[in-house]
Amino acid sequence: MVAIEADGLTRRFGDLLAVDDLDLAVDREVFGLLGPNGSGKTTTVLMLTTLLRPSAGTARVSGHDVVREAARVRERISYVPQDMAVDIKLTGRENVRFYAALYGVAGRDRVDEVLGLMDLADRADDLTGTYSGGMRRRLELAQALVHEPEVLFLDEPTLGLDVAGRRAIWDHIADLRRGGMTIFVTTHYMDEADQACDRVGVIARGRLVAIDAPAALRRRIGGERVVLRTDRPAPPVAVGGIRLVGREGDRSVYHADDAAAEVPALLAALSEEGVVVRGLEVSSPTLDDVFLALAGRQDEGGGFDYRSFRNMIRRRH
Repeated sequence: MVAIEADGLTRRFGDLLAVDDLDLAVDREVFGLLGPNGSGKTTTVLMLTTLLRPSAGTARVSGHDVVREAARVRERISYVPQDMAVDIKLTGRENVRFYAALYGVAGRDRVDEVLGLMDLADRADDLTGTYSGGMRRRLELAQALVHEPEVLFLDEPTLGLDVAGRRAIWDHIADLRRGGMTIFVTTHYMDEADQACDRVGVIARGRLVAIDAPAALRRRIGGERVVLRTDRPAPPVAVGGIRLVGREGDRSVYHADDAAAEVPALLAALSEEGVVVRGLEVSSPTLDDVFLALAGRQDEGGGFDYRSFRNMIRRRH
């Protein structure tokens, strides 16, 4: 039995096709679904966790259909959403006990076990309002694990955390993976997915455009990553096998088939345009480059909700 299977999974919101004919099989691995806001990541998770009914197609989780056997699916999974799911007026232990009661888990042994697993035993009786953002996220994982789920869904698990907090969360995810759990993660942190996921899927405008191990995807596009720091945005210039794929402030990112042969011609062409190059880096492709090569730049649509983001960050710190 495969932990997660989807066949032609589709979701429409009126005229918007949010997820388009998605086929997927995930089992006993850390699988990352990558894409920007609005690409269909969260919609996919909501369908797989029975919280949103598909418009078409089918999906099975732990062998059960997400529509016809939704209750059976929910018994076997846990879902940790982006937004905080802890009560800051309760202690850490009380938060986990509440989830244990919801799932019919009796006794305090399992509560203590998952608190210890998430390195929260020494703060278990403190109010969650005194926890750091990383501690609250680990508490969410403790809540999610209290009934020993077969499949764990994590939607942007490290959003809003500092570097140390992000690393701690991924260390715990790796431990769960070694224990045989299937973990489905959505993220737009490509560097984290590159290091922590067994396989990744790239989703763009609702379509799954690639799926493989991170290293295999990097090899697929080949070539090299060239980053130029310039005095002003570099105009697109046509030079052999080198092409502009994105801009990051005063940095222009290129993909080159052969950087040693093509960068000198690029520098000459930019000089003719009056662009001053102040820095140059050449490296192997990253998952960011893979995404740009396979999906192109995305219009994330609807704008960024700064108020919601600030509120979320405030709750985590």
